[in-house]
Amino acid sequence: MVPEDDLRRIDDALEAARVVFSRYTPGEVEARRKSGDIPGFDPVTAADTEVDTLLRGLLPRAGEGWLSEETIDDPERLKCRRVWVVDPLDGTREFVEGIPEWCVSIGLVIDGAPMAGGILNPATGQKILGARGRGVVLDGHLVRISQRPGLAGATVLASRSEVRRKEWEGYREDLFTIRPCGSVAYKLAQVAAGLADATWTLVPKHEWDVAAGAALVLAAGGTVWESTPGEPVPFNRPKPKLTRLLAVPPQMVGEVEAEIARRG
Repeated sequence: MVPEDDLRRIDDALEAARVVFSRYTPGEVEARRKSGDIPGFDPVTAADTEVDTLLRGLLPRAGEGWLSEETIDDPERLKCRRVWVVDPLDGTREFVEGIPEWCVSIGLVIDGAPMAGGILNPATGQKILGARGRGVVLDGHLVRISQRPGLAGATVLASRSEVRRKEWEGYREDLFTIRPCGSVAYKLAQVAAGLADATWTLVPKHEWDVAAGAALVLAAGGTVWESTPGEPVPFNRPKPKLTRLLAVPPQMVGEVEAEIARRG
C-alpha cells in the first residue's frame, strides 16, 4: 500500500500550486508557443514553468526520479523505483482561453506502475486525490468509479480538440453522450470520481498527461489499458509516450472495445 506520507506530499503540493495559480487570471494570461513560437505547437505560460519549479522542489526526495512536461528529461529516472510524473498545467490551451477544464496533475509511479495521484482544478475548486489500496476522495469525500452497467446512457469524456476536428464522429451518440473536455488528466480524474462514465484517447499521450489520472481510476476500482484489456500499462518508459489510454468501469470494457472496433 502507498504510504500515507506520499498522499500528504501530493496534497500539500497541490495546495501550494493553488496559491500560485491564485495570482493568475485564466483567459487573461500571456502565452508563447513551445519550440520557438512555431504555429501549431502547444502554448506555454509563466504559470506552467513557475508551478513546475515549485513541484520539483516539493515532491522528489533522494533516490526518487522526476518526469515533467516542463523539465528536460533526465534518463537517471529510469534507475529509480519511485518516480514523480507531473504536468504542472495540463490543459494550458483552456487556461489561456479561460475555459475551466485545466488542472495540476501529480502522479507517483512505483516500479513502473501508477500507484498514487492527485489533480487540482483551481478554476472549479475540485481536488481529487487517491492511491491504490486507499481509494479516492473528491474534496475530502470518498468516491468511486461509475456503477452504470453498460454504455447505454453513459457520458463519455472526449478531447475538446479532437471533437473540434470532428475525430469523434461515427460513434453512436444515440447510445451514449460524448462530452468535450480539455485536460486529459482532468477527464481521467472525473471518471475516477464517478462524475463521468468513461474516457479514451484517439491520439498518443505522454506519461505526464495520464499518470496521475490512471492511478486515480485504478484506485477507484476502474480499468485502464493501452493495447489489451487486463494488461498493466507500464510507466517510466525510456520514451514516455503511450499509443492510447482507455479508462472505464470494469463492466464496460467489452462494450467500449467493441464500439471502438465498430467505428474503425
